[in-house]
Order: sequence, then structure tokens, then C-alpha cells
Amino acid sequence: MCAPRIVRLAHDHALARRGLLGAATAATAAAWAGTAPATPASARPSFGAVVDLTHTLTPQLPMWPGFASFAAIPVSSHDTGGFAHYALALWEHSGTHIDAPLHRVRAGASVDRIPAADLVAPLIVLDIAARAHTDPDTTLTLADIDAFEARHGRIPPRAFVALHSGWEQRLSAPGAFVNLDPAGVPHAPGFDPAAAAFLLTHRDIVGVGVDTLSLDPAASREFGAHTTILGAGRYGVEMLANLAAVPPTGATVVIGAPKHAGGTGGPARVLALT
Repeated sequence: MCAPRIVRLAHDHALARRGLLGAATAATAAAWAGTAPATPASARPSFGAVVDLTHTLTPQLPMWPGFASFAAIPVSSHDTGGFAHYALALWEHSGTHIDAPLHRVRAGASVDRIPAADLVAPLIVLDIAARAHTDPDTTLTLADIDAFEARHGRIPPRAFVALHSGWEQRLSAPGAFVNLDPAGVPHAPGFDPAAAAFLLTHRDIVGVGVDTLSLDPAASREFGAHTTILGAGRYGVEMLANLAAVPPTGATVVIGAPKHAGGTGGPARVLALT
């Protein structure tokens, strides 16, 4: 055992040392707080809301005529293996999905080769819903682009241009979304090829989107919009949702495209940052 005086000296020494360490730690923390760089404004989120432009993929979601419906098949469960797991059966162009250039052009880029930087872009929404309500075969034309730019300003380069036709309102009525006539021909709005060519040549867009099943008006068999857009190495996104919930300009679109080798496209999660 140590004498009481030795114990007291050791105790006093420990307290003094602890105080010095505490002061040093506090001083270091204060110095670090004073020198640590603030988070730059450009690194902070600059958007106020996230709008999901994606339809939930279910077996009931309309498909292009002749396409097989989406299916999710349970292969394990929490009770049998500890984890839930599904096998998915779907065609690439199901639900809200991206069309890679390869979808239309034999030598076009596959979905895994679309530059990631092109999947995040200024979002431009051109609204032709009022016209589409009475004319299901209407198209987005050069006149629509002129009218849009007269009101909202020039479409910026490397933008993603979405056509809002209001078509998703038809999802509640069986058959109205695909909209087949008695001869089995579908009818829905799309891009006029001349308008698509203008956007590519004069506005240098990264891609286009529609809230219907096709970039082209559904009754077209020339597929001019597909050929023009995908043939130029750009991409398309079909069956977008909630375009009425985003402004004509000012938002940013983020397209979560799949990345399977050699793919012609695939279901995508599409978000608008407003």
C-alpha cells in the first residue's frame, strides 16, 4: 500500500493532467471548427421536392399490343429461407422504360453504353393535353415548340424534353390507354418527326419522353420519331407519369436506367427534382 501523502500526490497529478488534456482537446476542436471548410453551396441539394415520374410496374399495367405482361414469381420467402426473393419476368420495354438507340438502329448504342451524364438533365415539359383530349392522333409539332419558347424561353442544350398529353388519366378505364380502334390499331399522341429533328439539330437535347406507350403517334407505322431520335444516338423514355406535377422549366430529371450488356432498353425509375 502507498502512504496517504503519496496517494494524494498521485491523485492531484492525475487531475492536473486530465485538465491539461481536456483543455488541449477543447482547443484542438475549436481550432478545427474554425478551419474546417464549410459545405459549398453547390454541394447542397438545390431542389425543393422530388416528383416520381414512374408508374408502378404491375401485371395490370397496359403494354404495347402483343407484349407479355410483367410477372413477379416468388422463389423464396421469409418463412422458407429467411429472405423474400422474386424472379421477375418482363420484356425490356415494359412500364416506364428507356429506349436505347439499339432499340431502333442496328448499330446503335445499347442501354449500358448511354453516357451517365446524359441521364441527368434539365427537364422541359411541353403540354399538348388539351388538344390530345379531343384528338388522340395529335402530335407535338414545330409550332408547339415555337409557342413554348415564346412563353418560357429557349430550350437549353442537353435538356430532356417530355411531351405531356395527359394520357395517364386513361389508366382508370380498361382499354382506353392502349386505345385500339375496331381494326386493332392503337391511337395515342406522340412526336412529329420534324419536331424531333429540330430538337436534336437546333437544341442539342439528350433525349425525349412521353406519357404514352410510344415516342411516335401510336397509329404510325413509319416510326419516324423513333428513327429520328434513336438514329441520332439519343434515347427516349416512354410511359412517364405525373408530368402535370412538374413545371414546364426549372426542374432536373434523373433517369435510373438499367445497365445490362447489349440491352435495347429497360424499365427505369425516373425522378424530377423541382
